[in-house]
Amino acid sequence: MKLTQMILAVIVVVLGMTTAVGADAGEIYTQRVADAIGPGIADFVVKGIARADAEGAACLIIELDTPGGLVESMRKIVMAMYAAQTPVVVFVSPSGARAASAGVMITMAADIAAMAPGTNIGAAHPVGGGGQEINETMAEKVTNDLVAFVKGIAQKRGRNAEWAEKAVRESVSITDKEALEEKVIDVVAQDVDDLISQIDGREIAGKGTLNLADADRKEIRESFRTKILKTISNPNIAYILLMLGLAGIYFELSHPGAIFPGVVGGIALVLAFFSLQTLPVNYAGILLIVLAIVFFIMEMKITSFGLLSVAGVVSLFLGSLMLFEGNGPTGGLSWQVLIPTVLVISVFFVIVAGLAFKAQTAKPRTGGRGLTGEVGVVKQKLDPHGKVFVHGELWFAKATEPVEEGERVLVTGVDNLVLEVEPEDGGQKTEDRGRRTEPSRE
Repeated sequence: MKLTQMILAVIVVVLGMTTAVGADAGEIYTQRVADAIGPGIADFVVKGIARADAEGAACLIIELDTPGGLVESMRKIVMAMYAAQTPVVVFVSPSGARAASAGVMITMAADIAAMAPGTNIGAAHPVGGGGQEINETMAEKVTNDLVAFVKGIAQKRGRNAEWAEKAVRESVSITDKEALEEKVIDVVAQDVDDLISQIDGREIAGKGTLNLADADRKEIRESFRTKILKTISNPNIAYILLMLGLAGIYFELSHPGAIFPGVVGGIALVLAFFSLQTLPVNYAGILLIVLAIVFFIMEMKITSFGLLSVAGVVSLFLGSLMLFEGNGPTGGLSWQVLIPTVLVISVFFVIVAGLAFKAQTAKPRTGGRGLTGEVGVVKQKLDPHGKVFVHGELWFAKATEPVEEGERVLVTGVDNLVLEVEPEDGGQKTEDRGRRTEPSRE
C-alpha cells in the first residue's frame, strides 16, 4: 500500500514538473500594435494569441500604441487574453505612445501591464463612432456598461478598479509613473529588453513562472489578410469602394450585358458593406446617397432638363459629407477624397444617364421600326412586287403603284419581311439626282 502511495506521489511530482516546464519553455513572441482598435487589429491580436498558445511560447509581448477604437473589437481582444494559456504582456511603448480609450481595457486585461517612460494611459469615456457625443440616455447606458466591464478587468487582474472607473466616467489620463503608483500597471521599462529582465521569474496565476532569461524572440507580423482588413476599414477606402460599387451596378443596370462593371461593382459593394459595418456610419448619409442614385435613374426615364441630375449631385455630396464623422480614433472622410470622388462619380452618373436616355429616345435602327422611313433604290421593277435595296440589303417589296428600276422609294412599313414602299418625290431615278436643270432656250 505504501509502495503504491509512493509511486502515485512520484507521478504527481513528475506531472507537476512537466506542466511547469511546459509553461516556462518556448520563445518570447512579440507583436506590434500601433493603430486604432478595429476589426483588422482585433483579428491580428487574437490570431497572435492563438499562435503563441499553439506553439508553446514562453510569453507574448504586445507593444501597444493606440488612440482607442471600437468597443466590440476591444472586447474580442480582452476575451482572447482571458482565454490565453500563454502569459500575455501589454507594453505601452515607445516613449510618446499612449493607451487611450479602448487601449486602457486592453492594457489592464493583460497578465502583466507595462509602460515605457513618457507614455500615458486613460481617457476611456465612450463617444459615438465618429467621436460625437451620444445622447444622454444612451450615454448613461453605454458608460455604465463600460464601467462594469473595466472594473471587472481590474478586479480580475488585481489592479486599481477605482481609477479604472474614473478613466471611463471622467476621462482621466495619467503618466507612466502615476500609473505605477496608482497600481494601474505593474512595470515601467525603458524598452523590451528592460521589460524582459524585470518580469523574468514572475509568477503568473494559473500559468506558471516566467523563465525568459535565455529565451529567443520571435516577432509576429501582420498577415496579408490583416493588412486587407485594416485597409478597407479606413473611412476613405470604404467610401471609394462604396462609390465604385454603386457606379458599377448602375452602369450594369443601364447597359445590361456589360458584365465587367457589374462584377467589379458587386465585389466593391461587398467590401464596402464589410467596411461600413465596422465604421461609424450616419444612416442619413447612406439614405441621401441612395436617393442620389434614384434621382440619376429617374433622369434616364424622365425628361427633367437636368434638374434630376442636379438633385442627384446635391444629394450625393450631402450624403458623402454626412456619411462619417471625423473626430473619432478611426478618423473621418478626407476632403481630398470626398470632393474629387463626388465630382467624378457625379459626372459618370450624368453621362451614363444621358446616354441611356438618348438610346431610349433614338429612332430604332433595326427591325421593322428601323426600316420605316428609310429611302431605298428599286433593283427589280415593282409591279406591284419586286426588289428594293435599302440599309445595305436587298429586300422583297411591294408598292401601291408600278415603280421602275432605279427609282427611289420610301419605306412605309414592313409586313412579314416584305417592305411596303411608295415612290419618293415622284420617282426620280438615282442617276438623275443632283442633275442641274438647264433653262429652256427660245
